[in-house]
Amino acid sequence: MIGQLNTLLEQLDALQARAIEQLEPIETSAQLEEWDHTYLGRKRGELTNISSVMGKLSKDERPVVGQKINAVKAELTERLAAKKEALRQREMLQALEQERIDVTLPGRAMPVGHMHPISRAIWDVTQVFVKMGFHVIDGPEVETDYYNFQALNIPEDHPARDMQDTFWVVPGQILLRTQTSPMQIRAMQQMRPPVRVVAPGKVYRNEAVDASHEAMFHQVEGLLIDEYCRMGDR
Repeated sequence: MIGQLNTLLEQLDALQARAIEQLEPIETSAQLEEWDHTYLGRKRGELTNISSVMGKLSKDERPVVGQKINAVKAELTERLAAKKEALRQREMLQALEQERIDVTLPGRAMPVGHMHPISRAIWDVTQVFVKMGFHVIDGPEVETDYYNFQALNIPEDHPARDMQDTFWVVPGQILLRTQTSPMQIRAMQQMRPPVRVVAPGKVYRNEAVDASHEAMFHQVEGLLIDEYCRMGDR
């Protein structure tokens, strides 16, 4: 029986050496998987085949062979995991190399779109004023009652308020502006004469929507404050 024990131990040493030798040149995951089945496969692996003779050994020999089998299995399993990681890293680098984007290439120019018709109309109108020395200004669409009505000489009881059905954010205090005229007040507060400004923008009225009415629409409003200026002046 001692001869059989020595033979098994020698077979295990030879199996380990052969497996390690064949593992080194493996280049692909498919080859590695085949190696795994050959040496560590549960059903037909060479290490499993040697383990199948354990039942023929004496009680004293089984622990010796069992420890050797476990040691060989642990060594091969560790080398298998290391090889898998090495192949994974190499395959990832190869994929990155193939998919790499050459950042030195010129970018792809995106086609320039067209201005929205409303934006184009506002641009065309304001440019007429700009050529006459006006400045284009903008202001808040959410306004106070003071700027939208009171400062424009429209007190709470003024009939003009009835003509502008208002969207109130805070009743009697904050609203969506019903006109671009509040920008006149803001311009006069912030600028000293002469003042030449044009204020395009959205305004809001709580109106029934139809072919000629919308709850939101655009206005363009100009303000000129100077000496000796007339409507016919350019």
